[in-house]
Amino acid sequence: MTRDYLWSHLRDLPYFRALLRAVESRLMQEVTLPPPVLDIGSGDGHFASVTFNKKIDLGIDPAIKPTYEAIQKGAYKFLVLAEGERLPCANSSFASAVSNSVLEHVDHLEEVLTDIRRVLQPGAPLVFTVPNPGYRSQLSIPRFLRRLSLKRLAVAYEEWFMRVTRTKTLFDEEEWKTLLERVGYRVERSQRYFSPAALRTLEWGHYFGIPCYLPRWFIGRWILVPTRWNLWLTDRRIRSYYDETYSSEGTYTFYIAVRR
Repeated sequence: MTRDYLWSHLRDLPYFRALLRAVESRLMQEVTLPPPVLDIGSGDGHFASVTFNKKIDLGIDPAIKPTYEAIQKGAYKFLVLAEGERLPCANSSFASAVSNSVLEHVDHLEEVLTDIRRVLQPGAPLVFTVPNPGYRSQLSIPRFLRRLSLKRLAVAYEEWFMRVTRTKTLFDEEEWKTLLERVGYRVERSQRYFSPAALRTLEWGHYFGIPCYLPRWFIGRWILVPTRWNLWLTDRRIRSYYDETYSSEGTYTFYIAVRR
């Protein structure tokens, strides 16, 4: 029986984040990650705890608070505070690496990819997900503003949204291929996912999901009552986006790159 990743995320996260993570959890089931596995940007450990049946060998993240949360979730054998361009690992020490919705946030992308390559064994896969240019071009509010000939306001909103979501890189597949080949990888697969309609659900979720911050601040949880009866309407409204098939119009891209 196929696992319902949407519910696994929805009971713990704001709905817009749960939707995206659920789609990505399901995507990760399509690949094999031979151990030892390195996770670049392990965060609070929630994604790994839901997605993978076995503990990840090592999680790397530069932030203290999320790493402490990841320790509590028990999804990793080891966790280390470190920057991605200075991994505290020996050469060729990992048989695979994964990075979920992280690389778009880093400042020194080429250096990070180079150091990941250093710690991967020859032929090891790097599996990662990132938004593509559709993440910006398909936002609903700028599209509406452009229809009103308010181009400057549309651009200002896009730039504000990129800052809020800390998004620094939006490459298409050809740009990623060029970069990855330059630093010593071969792209084995790229797959777009998360339709423009799903993205707009994510976009508006940043506003409608604000009430989730209250229980997060006071009791340390995003969802006050994580039960099916409380979340059934939310589940019903977003499930079609979880169930949708992959499309060339997708606003995110899933990559498998092999270390040469």
